[in-house]
Amino acid sequence: MDERAFLDRLRALPLHPGARGLRDDTALLSGLVVTTDTMVEGVHFLSSDPAGDVAWRLVATNLSDIAAKGARVEGVLLNYPLSDPAWDDAFLRGFDAVLAQYDARLLGGDTVTRPAGTPRVLTLTAFGADAPAPPRSGARAGDALWVTGTIGDARPGLAIARSGDARGDDEAYLLARYRRPTPRLIEGRMLAPHVHAMMDVSDGLLIDAARMAEASGLSVTVALDAVPLSPAARACGLDALAAATAGDDYELLFAAPADWTPPVPATLVGRFAAGAGLSLTDLGVAVRLPDHLGYQHGA
Repeated sequence: MDERAFLDRLRALPLHPGARGLRDDTALLSGLVVTTDTMVEGVHFLSSDPAGDVAWRLVATNLSDIAAKGARVEGVLLNYPLSDPAWDDAFLRGFDAVLAQYDARLLGGDTVTRPAGTPRVLTLTAFGADAPAPPRSGARAGDALWVTGTIGDARPGLAIARSGDARGDDEAYLLARYRRPTPRLIEGRMLAPHVHAMMDVSDGLLIDAARMAEASGLSVTVALDAVPLSPAARACGLDALAAATAGDDYELLFAAPADWTPPVPATLVGRFAAGAGLSLTDLGVAVRLPDHLGYQHGA
């Protein structure tokens, strides 16, 4: 069973109204935005990744969901498997650093024992407050599709991490984009009161744009030639299609009226229209969809 099929089964269960039909990355509960993410060693991070960077990534990826709802960070819960004391110590130092960076406070959590030789499984739950909380399902026909930052940096960053060899400023930049993503909390607060729909790009620009369109009951067209790539990504040979299907960007993807200009740096990458499905263009010419739109667990 893949992720989509499993979610379809979950949607048949009794759902809290704040679950938004399990069609968003967050839930709403008594004025709070709630999100949770689990990272599995060998799936979401490498065994060779420094423990402090793993801690940073765990927190930052959760706060990215908070950012997509325009929320202020309220606090986090950590579920942690105790194992190697040196790794645990390095993790805690990284955890302290990322909490301080984003003014997040620890509420509690749980500790368990990890059997020797098994993958680490780390879970964080984050809470946000004072949120306009635009849903991913709010896009309207005629809306423009925008994205903050640059797309695809984590793909070569992961390759560099696997090789263990970062040479020069470009490779150091790409490695940091993979290991220490930046949740766009300030941008989210500025955008959320004005946009119709917003989510973070975690699994890939194309698959997440398709999810926003599906949730909104619309079609979406993405212009590959508009996908913003960093100079470092271009220097390593990344192309727009590879970037748009790569994932782990943690930028904000949002739908807004076509005549509106975002108050933060962002790139116009597509349009919504009546209908259904995702289509691609390159320099105004329709191109075939790739077989792989982005990351999906179990696929």
